[in-house]
Amino acid sequence: MDAVPALDEPLKKVLGPATAKVMAEHLGLHTVGDLLHHYPRRYEERGQLTHLADLPMDEHVTVVAQVADARLHTFASSRAPRGKGQRLEVTITDGSGRLQLVFFGAGVHKPHKELLPGTRAMFAGKVSVFNRRLQLTHPAYELLRADSEEAVETWAGALIPLYPATAKLESWKIGKAIQTVLPSAQEAADPLPQTLREGRGLVPLPEALLKIHRPHTKADIEEARARLKWDEAFVLQVALARRRHADAQLPAVPRRPRPDGILAAFDDRLPFTLTEGQRKVSEEIFADLATDHPMHRLLQGEVGSGKTLVALRAMLAVVDAGGQAAMLAPTEVLAQQHHRSVTEMMGELAEGGMLGGAENATKVVLLTGSMGAAARRKALLDLATGEAGVVIGTHALIEDKVQFHDLGLVVVDEQHRFGVEQRDALRGKGKQPPHLLVMTATPIPRTVAMTVFGDLETSVLDQLPAGRSPISSHVVPAADKPHFLARAWERVREEVGKGHQAYVVCPRIGDEEDGAKAKKKTPEDEAEKRPPLAVLDIAEQLARGPLAGLRVEVLHGRMQPDDKDAVMRRFAAGEADVLVATTVIEVGVNVPNATVMVIMDADRFGVSQLHQLRGRVGRGSAPGLCLLVTEMPEASPARRRLTAVASTLDGFELSRIDLEQRREGDVLGQAQSGTRSSLRMLAVIDDEEVIAEAREEATRIVAADPDLERLPALRTALDALLDEEREQYLEKG
Repeated sequence: MDAVPALDEPLKKVLGPATAKVMAEHLGLHTVGDLLHHYPRRYEERGQLTHLADLPMDEHVTVVAQVADARLHTFASSRAPRGKGQRLEVTITDGSGRLQLVFFGAGVHKPHKELLPGTRAMFAGKVSVFNRRLQLTHPAYELLRADSEEAVETWAGALIPLYPATAKLESWKIGKAIQTVLPSAQEAADPLPQTLREGRGLVPLPEALLKIHRPHTKADIEEARARLKWDEAFVLQVALARRRHADAQLPAVPRRPRPDGILAAFDDRLPFTLTEGQRKVSEEIFADLATDHPMHRLLQGEVGSGKTLVALRAMLAVVDAGGQAAMLAPTEVLAQQHHRSVTEMMGELAEGGMLGGAENATKVVLLTGSMGAAARRKALLDLATGEAGVVIGTHALIEDKVQFHDLGLVVVDEQHRFGVEQRDALRGKGKQPPHLLVMTATPIPRTVAMTVFGDLETSVLDQLPAGRSPISSHVVPAADKPHFLARAWERVREEVGKGHQAYVVCPRIGDEEDGAKAKKKTPEDEAEKRPPLAVLDIAEQLARGPLAGLRVEVLHGRMQPDDKDAVMRRFAAGEADVLVATTVIEVGVNVPNATVMVIMDADRFGVSQLHQLRGRVGRGSAPGLCLLVTEMPEASPARRRLTAVASTLDGFELSRIDLEQRREGDVLGQAQSGTRSSLRMLAVIDDEEVIAEAREEATRIVAADPDLERLPALRTALDALLDEEREQYLEKG
């Protein structure tokens, strides 16, 4: 079926080129359909006016208010030396507060005639302060006359929609443009199957569009929102269900462990028993590996919940079945760390083909971009011949030269660092599509897992292994209470005195070019007027000052790989007391003897990053301590965020806080592309039920009709959703 022509009509044909250009450039709207889906942000009621008392500073606002008085002043200025300069001051009120409007020069004539006391109008402009009073300078305005034919038509009903607007295009101009195209809403093809819509009591799409843009009652708005939320959730879930369905059609080699193979031998040598959670998740994974279509599973686990062990057991199950397993890590430090911990855990089982290797041992090889040529050649040969059952590496694994004998499983660590191309390139190395296990230590709320990772089945490890110690976290307000920071360094000395070690993390390395200074400043940077603290500077200050006499080492991403590895080995062996580092230690670094984590400029890190960093301590028998150092004032959002992190160790609770503080758009990757969120009505946290129900319906519909041949309107909606950029983002998962 052809797409609906009326809704595909370019805006320039309908609204004229000038308006269409502004809409395309500033709001990303190109067609009549795009404009109809540009929903009001909120509604003003005729009888109730915006609270002028609550206006935000420096923001573009639209207010509906009544003119209280208007005065024209003349004054002398350099442009009008004879006292001929004119300034019109208009005071408007809404019952909650008053606001001054100011017009200058030739711009005073029209408002002087129109803005008479008692007149009601909508005003839009940027809020500023002059003489300690809020004001709008030269605001755009639209009179609300109940008598004129057009106004009655345009502002039909008691509710005035206010749209997400820009300085170039006021809310009411958008409203007028929408009134122009609203008749086309009757031709909107409804993506929801009729039975689903009727079964859930949802209004048809044309009616929903009409009610969202021209509501007569609040009930109209609720009905329209309920329907439009379903559209967003459902179309997205259909896209994901089709991907799951397509993946399930691919052939894969079933991989079952042998009863007397390497996995059984590995389990026998474990010095502890698996947690209930590890056992349950391993069973889910083994069941997937035994099927003849590829596993696509997301393994979420709290920091330190033993994900690596679960992944390693899955890899050994594949080696048992004659295949190879590859683990992809985002950084060299992490790849080396994984290689070290895997070979330690496996012992002689990792010494295949070597003297002293166990009978059913395999080889575990490391492959990174910075390896020497000879070591690299040897590793590549071991992969091609199948000698190496397990390979751990960075994206060097993806290069064309890398050939596998029989790749059966790909484990991707810290998913958010890998793009679709990398995941696909590695999957393409198998003779048939390999099984895929994605691990993340960033806890993801269930709804986000259902939207962003909706093409993956999810397993959750939420139990910490026995022997993990509690971590206490505190915010250290360095600017308000400098003695707290002095005490923090004393605590580090005390822990080192007990034979423990500490991390100090900084946001920057410190040897950057001046380019760093030229970067666009955030409001926080402006407030502080200083660049983020740097590893090299802090390490030097600590070694000379509060931590003098302790063995202080430095680790950051621009060091040579061998130097990084040497530093990590020394720290792991207890030959350094304090490691001053960037976030290269964020994931996977495991030094049970480290008990203190001091994070400098903690406000510069995201919630999940702070949670990850904190998870580097408390990994042994001694309790952990995490100190979040900040100079941000007490009432700031940044401080509230840090207090939230300090108040709970529950990563899932933190991920909800994080999500509530960020824009919804970030969830679907729109933040990176700079476009508006593709979710206009749906709130990922609040609409959990809608998303869960939409997922069930989508799975059912796709199972019955994978190509949606009986639902052409749904196919059209899907094509609109999955333009190239969104398609890629969904692929990235």
